[in-house]
This record gives sequence, C-alpha cells and structure tokens, in this order.
Amino acid sequence: MDSKTEEDDAIVLPSHLAGSGALDRLIDTARAYARAAASENTLKAYSKDWTHFTRWCRMRGADPLPPSSELVGLYIADLANPGTDSARKAPALSVASIERRLSGLGWGYQQRGFALDRKNRHIASVMAGIRRQHARPPAQKEAILADDIRAMVATLPHDLRGLRDRAILLLGFAGGLRRSEIVCLDRHKDDTMDSGGWVEMLEGGALIRLRGKTGWREVEIGRGSSDQTCPVHALEQWLHFGKISFGPIFTSITRDGKRARETRLNDKHIARLIKACVLNAGLRPDLPDAERVQLYSGHSLRAGLASSAEVDERYVQKQLGHASAEMTRRYQRRRDRFRVNLTKAAGL
Repeated sequence: MDSKTEEDDAIVLPSHLAGSGALDRLIDTARAYARAAASENTLKAYSKDWTHFTRWCRMRGADPLPPSSELVGLYIADLANPGTDSARKAPALSVASIERRLSGLGWGYQQRGFALDRKNRHIASVMAGIRRQHARPPAQKEAILADDIRAMVATLPHDLRGLRDRAILLLGFAGGLRRSEIVCLDRHKDDTMDSGGWVEMLEGGALIRLRGKTGWREVEIGRGSSDQTCPVHALEQWLHFGKISFGPIFTSITRDGKRARETRLNDKHIARLIKACVLNAGLRPDLPDAERVQLYSGHSLRAGLASSAEVDERYVQKQLGHASAEMTRRYQRRRDRFRVNLTKAAGL
C-alpha cells in the first residue's frame, strides 16, 4: 500500500453519519490538509521505512501488527549490528538513520490506527545502548565559501541554462537556502498549489517569503557589490530572459536551450549542479574527483553563508531560519571560537 492510500484510509466518515456530497468534499479537504502535515519527501521516506520493516518481519515469520515493542527492539538492534544475522549482509546504519526509521515506524503504525510507544523499555533501552556504542559526530559537508562560489559561477555558460544555474547558486548562497526552498519558489503569492514561497523584487534587493517547518519566515537578500556575483542581479537576468512572469521561478529548459518550460525544477538538479561546478572550478584539488564531490552538497551553500558572513551571529541565525544559535554554530566551519573569552572575563 502506498503512502497516498494509507493517508486516505486514515480519514474517513464516522460510521454513524450518513454520507452526503458536502461531507465527502470535507473528507477530501481534510485528507489534503493531512498530506500537507509533512513534506512529500518525508512521507516517501516514512513509507520506505515501513516497507522495509514489514519485509524484515515477513522474512522472520513475524507479524508487524499489532505493535510489539519487543519486535521493534530486535529490529533496531539488527539495523545497528547486522553482522549478528547471517541472513542479512546490509551495512550497519548510523544512529541518526535508525532514529529516522523509528519515526517511520511510528508514522506507519499511526496510519493503521495504532501507536508505537518509543519510551517502552524494549525500545528505549536498546536505542540508548546503540547511541552509547555507535554514536559518532555528525558528518559535515564542506562549506562553499565566497571565493569558491565566485569560482563556481565563473564556470557557467552565458546561455539560458547558465543564467538559471547562476541565479540558483548565488541565491542559495546569499539566502542560506535549502535545495527544497530554492525550487519551491514562485514568482508571486498563490501562483501554484505546490508553492513553498514567493519572491518580491525591491529596489534594495529581493524579499523571499518561505513556508518552513515551523511556519512562514522572511529572507532578505541585498544587492551585491558586483553584477557578476550579485544574487539579485542574477535572479533579475534569469526572470527577464527566461520570461518567468508566473508560476515556478526555477524551471527546466527545452532541449535546444532556447526556452524555459513551465515545469518546476527538481531539487536533485541543485545537488548535481553543485557537484559539477565543484569539479569544473577545481575546488579541493588535493583530492580525487570521487572524494571531492562527496564533500559537497546542497547544505554546502548554507554552511558557506554561515561561515563567510562576518556579522553578528543572530543575523546569520535569522537568515538560516534556525531556532537556536547552537544550530547556527554547527554550520559555521570557520569562526573565532574564542572571541568571547570567559576565562579572562572570570578574572584568570
């Protein structure tokens, strides 16, 4: 059963109420809101997690329903240490991946009218042991710094595709935007049903209104000191020559490269674009190509802004949309950690 079917089954008309056209329409509306509670990528990931778990259960003659804390405890133990099970030759998952799998199981059980108690000792104690034995510092992607982004955009051609990709890289860097946030943008408010925000072009720069995980936020992108690296100028060029007056801002381009389509660009394009520009710009020449491209991802743009902008930390925090300064510091690959010296401040 796919995720859409599961969500549709989760919201039905109460059995004691007679059906009517009005109530049926409200059910459809409620289902649409339920689907909007999590992003499409999250729902796809949760669905895959549930499919993996049910397959794991079938291979061992177990029934995934109703929820069994003991069975889930054995499942996550197998994910952390698959060598104990000769039937599986999969690599061990990281602590973060296992926690994501647990979230997927919780979602899967919820769709079927059950609840998974992650605080149950059969799950919580096993998970605590996994964290203690297998937890590692989070792997961080390399930050794309100011000189890097300049070198990357210099490799792009000056055709329509190059104008679009230049605007993507510079806007993503200056705004500290995620891949999904870049491609979700529309030209105006309410242009499309799947919009995640829109851009207002102002004299001093661009104002982006984004729908994030915790609600709406504004991202202000000022004009740069040079047209060659100004994100606002790059966006204006793309909007003009791409003739983007309505709908998604970043779209695919016809095969002959002469016209922008109406189809919204997939966020995977940004990952491929970053990796290609990293190679073409010659970043990290000390490493083989395979290792170089693994160092960079869409998050490299966010980390680059956090590491490059020499301003008060709270402004970077606001731009990235972080709830805490601690989260912002995780993105700062290059900062003066001892600018505030509490040792001297305490009199030593």
